[in-house]
Amino acid sequence: MSVHSNEPGGTWLSQEAHDRLTAELNEMIAARPVIAAEINARREEGDLKENGGYHAAKEEQGKMEGRIRYLQEFLRTAHVGEPPSIDAVSVGNVVTIAFDDDPEDTETFLLGSREIAPTTDLTVYSPESALGKAILGRKKGETVTYQAPSGAEIKVSVVEIAQYEG
Repeated sequence: MSVHSNEPGGTWLSQEAHDRLTAELNEMIAARPVIAAEINARREEGDLKENGGYHAAKEEQGKMEGRIRYLQEFLRTAHVGEPPSIDAVSVGNVVTIAFDDDPEDTETFLLGSREIAPTTDLTVYSPESALGKAILGRKKGETVTYQAPSGAEIKVSVVEIAQYEG
């Protein structure tokens, strides 16, 4: 697997985060035979319609395969190392905003795909959300007003922009 990706839009990861996710992926791939053996053992118990253990093992296998595919794609497009300097909000940034010019009323979040949410403690906003659309391309210090889904007009200022590093 290549450590650096030439594809645009990949998330920047520290080497530690990349190594941690790679280890998780490798562990899950190594566990595939264990899950397959569990499914086979449960299948041999008889009637599949009433076999809760079989269905639970199949569900676990589906979740694990989904996570494997996600990690493979995420790591394939990830950039490892120091991110370039940031001058405007883009997808993959950790953004801190202040509401209504109040420096005490702030929120820090990741602007990115909702699929990354399970891998971070940060709140994740989609770039397609009202807030995401409003701040995309804005520079540190810029203020913008956007309409929330409730219809309320909300004024926010970009306080800080950083690359997400996992």
